[in-house]
Parts: sequence; C-alpha cells; structure tokens
Amino acid sequence: MILKSSGDSEITYAIHFKLRFLRHYCMEKWFTKEFLCTGKMKYVSFGICGLFVIILIVGLSLALIIDDYNGSDALNNVPLIDGHNDLPYNLYRLLGNNLDQFDFTKNLSDDKLWGKHVCVSCTTDLPRLKKGKVGAQFWAAYVDCSSQYKDAVSLTLRQIDVIKRLIRKYPNDLQFVTKAEDITDAWNNKKIASMIGVEGGHSIDSSLAVLRLYYDLGVRYMTLTHMCNTPWADASTVTTGGINNLTDFGRAVVYEMNRLGMLVDLSHVSHNVMREVLAISKAPIIFSHSSVFTLCRNNRNVPDDVLHTVKRNNGIVMVNFYSEFVNCNTSRKATMRDVIDHINYIRNLIGPNHIGIGADYDGVNTMPEGLEDVSKYSELFDRIYDSGPNWTKDEMEKLAGKNLIRVLKAAEKVRDEMAESGHVRQDILAPKEIYQAQIVDHLQSNICYTSKEWSDFKPNNLNQTV
Repeated sequence: MILKSSGDSEITYAIHFKLRFLRHYCMEKWFTKEFLCTGKMKYVSFGICGLFVIILIVGLSLALIIDDYNGSDALNNVPLIDGHNDLPYNLYRLLGNNLDQFDFTKNLSDDKLWGKHVCVSCTTDLPRLKKGKVGAQFWAAYVDCSSQYKDAVSLTLRQIDVIKRLIRKYPNDLQFVTKAEDITDAWNNKKIASMIGVEGGHSIDSSLAVLRLYYDLGVRYMTLTHMCNTPWADASTVTTGGINNLTDFGRAVVYEMNRLGMLVDLSHVSHNVMREVLAISKAPIIFSHSSVFTLCRNNRNVPDDVLHTVKRNNGIVMVNFYSEFVNCNTSRKATMRDVIDHINYIRNLIGPNHIGIGADYDGVNTMPEGLEDVSKYSELFDRIYDSGPNWTKDEMEKLAGKNLIRVLKAAEKVRDEMAESGHVRQDILAPKEIYQAQIVDHLQSNICYTSKEWSDFKPNNLNQTV
C-alpha cells in the first residue's frame, strides 16, 4: 500500500532515518578493528546494536500497520452515505408497490423478476448493500414528468409511503432517519440509516404547503427539477430559448426549504439555475447524484465555476456513477477508473470537504465495469485510496459520509436560526408562471386547477413573452 497521510509519512520517515543511522553504526562501526580490539567498546556496541534490533522490530511492525490500510477501511469507521437510489421506483414499476411480493433479504441478482438479465436497472438488495458496506441511503421518491399538472402529488405520496413501508418491514436492517445525528446512531446499531429525497420539483405542484407536508413526512431533500422544467425552475435539458431560470416562486421554494431544514438538491437543474440558487441559498446545497462537466460534457454534470461556488457555499457534490455521465467517449465502455477520475477532479479542484457518493443505482440502465451493483463500494474505496499519494484516512471518511453529515447539520442549524427571525411564506400557487409554462409545453391551461388563485387569475391581461 502507498503511504498517504502527512502523519503517516512523517512517522515512516523518522523510522527509516533511525534505521539507516543504526544500520550504518552497527554494520560499519562495530566490525572495525578498533571496536573489535576494545572490550569496553564491544559491550557498548552490543548494547547499541541490541537497541537497533528492538527499534527495527517495532519500526517494521508500525510500518506494516500503516501499509495495511485499505480505502474500504474508512467504511468501518464512518457510515457510507449514498445520496440517491431509485429502488422505490422499481418497486412501483415492477410490483405496483406491493411489498408482499418482494423479499429484500434475498440476493436478487439472478431473480426471475429482479435479476440482472431481465431488469438491467435492478441492482439493490440487502445482501449486496451489506457487502458494499452501505451505512446510509437516501431513497428517491420519484414520479415521472408526465404526472406534472396532473397527479404528481398523489403519486409522490405513494412513493414516500412505499419507502416508509419498506423500512418498517425490515426493522432489523433499516432505520428511518430524519436528523443528521441519527445517521451515525443507526449505523452504530448495525442498521442502514434510511432517508427520503423527493426527485423533482414537479412533485410539489407549485405548492409550498405540499413542500411543508413532505418535510413533515420525513423528506430531507428535494431535487428542484427532474428532466422536465417546473413552472419555476429550468431543468438541465434547457440550453436555449424559453429560458426562465429561477422565477420568483422558485426563489420562494429555496427560501422555504432553507427555513424547513430541507436540503436543496441541484442535480438535474440547468447550469443557470445552479448559479442562481447558490447565490441565494442560506444553507449548504447538495448535488445528490451529479458528476463533472469538464470531464464529460453532459448538461447533467457540474461545470467548474459552479464547483468553485459549491466550495464557497460549503456544499457537496455526490458523484454519479451512470456510464453516460462519467464517460462521454462512446468508443469504449465506462469503467470504475472513470468514476475515480471524477472524484479526484473535484477533490483536486475544490478540496476533499465537498465530495460524496450518489451512485444512482436502480435509476439507470448502464453502470461502469467494476461498479455493476451496490456491492461494489468497498472495491471503489480501495481503488480511490490507491489512485494517488494524497488521499488521507480522514479524507476517505469525509468522502464516505462525514461531508454529508456536516452539510445536513448545517442545514439544521440554518433552520433553527431562521425559526427565530424568519417568517413562513404563504402558499403562493403562482398561476402566472404555471399558465406560461403550460403554454410552452403546448398544454391546455387551467383545466386541472380550481383554486381561488386560478379563479382570480386573468390570463388575458398578461403581456406574454413565452
């Protein structure tokens, strides 16, 4: 193993220096004519060389301890926290959320319904999570963009419900967690700390009341968009034309998430929305499952200027493993090395305090070679530690989970501070923004809304520029 930390290097250097000195003294001085012919000096030399042997044994033992460290040892010291897993959507897609037909305790890799040969995105079960040393998991409550303006809220509630039912069904393995301090407590109890993230702002149907109720149900982050725009924030698919970025209501959403203590997740949003949110958020943000734009020019990834702003915000980018986000070279398959390159790039650019893991298992159909399922995290951490001479043990633990715990604690602190001085934003339905968004999406507006805001709204008075 390569020696990593500055502390380890200093210890090893001191040992090597002493060993070289004593070896020189004993081997070159003791066996000279002067020493051999002087009885008194012979006893002194025997004593010094005896000390040399003792130090040699102790030094070699210490060196072996240092050299024995593997990157995956970090996962024995802190919980490995993954920022995004889409198992709940596969439960909905394949079983209609019927958990009676699902055995999470079984290795499902060759299952007739969940096996890799019939379900390429199915990669998660308890045996493989444990093999991968997963200590905490954000389970995604995701619903398709086609539900926007329709039944997104009710479908999202179904996904929150199935996550909570899954946790209750396996109490010896999973523990529902809503606070930063409880993550480590669950892990110490040999359980996977299980948290909920809502993937896509369309799930709140432009309602702060719905957002607040999601928080009450245990949701601790929301991704502001998915692959579709919301009426108040643009998705990563937006590059030209009809660009709204973050609207006034979008800023109200960010404010309310800060006030609640809910993490703002910028995965999936446009690059401009990333910048606008980072400019106004009072709490550190997260990218729950995103990678580096410079290494793979996919708009789902994070550009360098945003990475620098994440550092100033004290936020975290949890690196996505999806093959198309880590390797834009279509002439070859993505490998574990590609993921390591993204992790190292972020570390080298903005430091080790702003990186995490957000693999996106069960949400995509191709993963890099070596990272085929959730059992592979341990191997990844071993490879990361060996990928260069600069990773320290503490930094490996930050990557694993300490960074995310820090960010969640910071969001909780902002919540507590805003409780003393902030006020609750009213439930702004934003009919103007919804109306304009529906026109852009070529939808018949107003047909799904009956609220007071809509009855008072006069679209004919709008100076439309959409």
